[in-house]
Amino acid sequence: MPAVALPVGGMAVAVAALFGLLVGSFLNVLILRLPVMMERGWRSDALATLDLAEEPAEPFNLVRPRSRCGACGHGISWWENIPVLSWLLLRARCSACGTRISVRYPLVEIASAGLAALLVAQHGLTAWSLGLVLLAWGLLALALIDLDTTLLPDGITLPLLWLGLLLHAWLHPDFLPQAVLGAAVGYGSLWCVYQAFRLLTGKEGMGFGDFKLFAMLGAWFGAMALLPIILMSAICGAVLGIVLQRSGVLQRGRPIPFGPFLATAGLLCLFLGPQRLIGWVLGGGG
Repeated sequence: MPAVALPVGGMAVAVAALFGLLVGSFLNVLILRLPVMMERGWRSDALATLDLAEEPAEPFNLVRPRSRCGACGHGISWWENIPVLSWLLLRARCSACGTRISVRYPLVEIASAGLAALLVAQHGLTAWSLGLVLLAWGLLALALIDLDTTLLPDGITLPLLWLGLLLHAWLHPDFLPQAVLGAAVGYGSLWCVYQAFRLLTGKEGMGFGDFKLFAMLGAWFGAMALLPIILMSAICGAVLGIVLQRSGVLQRGRPIPFGPFLATAGLLCLFLGPQRLIGWVLGGGG
């Protein structure tokens, strides 16, 4: 950890939480739009490769078009877009057509605020703690995108991987070899598992996005943290899969995205620290 940290009081934590609410509102947009942007990009690339003309389309990115109701197309005004508060004031319904607004929107905003506040309270105001906040927000977004679409966008994973390595090079140069090794082992280990599973079964057990996400966690927490992270991810995935199958929500044989479990284990490692997570998983809570 950096040797110098600015003192943190209740005001700093409150500001972090407020800023986290605003970022949570942006994360809701990112979670919904980034997969669509990726699919449009793939389509555009495919048409260009086939030398086919692409029909003109309305610009679609994180800014345009403005947020609107998915049911009636009502444009969301500023007062309808205040994190959490607007959802409560609107009673979770569109002001124009009355369609119910998912509770996930305020939950993402609250989670984003809570992550920022807890990390600032735990680590103080440092370059490292700000990096951890960005990592937490990225893991939250990746988990929900993968849950919705089975995609783990490189546009989130790879920048966070490099950010982890660069912050270690700047702040923790003694740890940098562990971080580089963690990124390499994280990617290579899941790649080997993927290849072995495909060779034995003829099926693909996971996607390349999982390799990159695991490499990203290795870049932040080091190679030693990878074993407890993957064990915790596998246990959570197995337990949830059994519960969903027994309850009839998930049909047997239907795949479950692995990214949300990796992201959850990464968040636990972020708050507990690699050493405590290793002891907790391998030593039964030590």
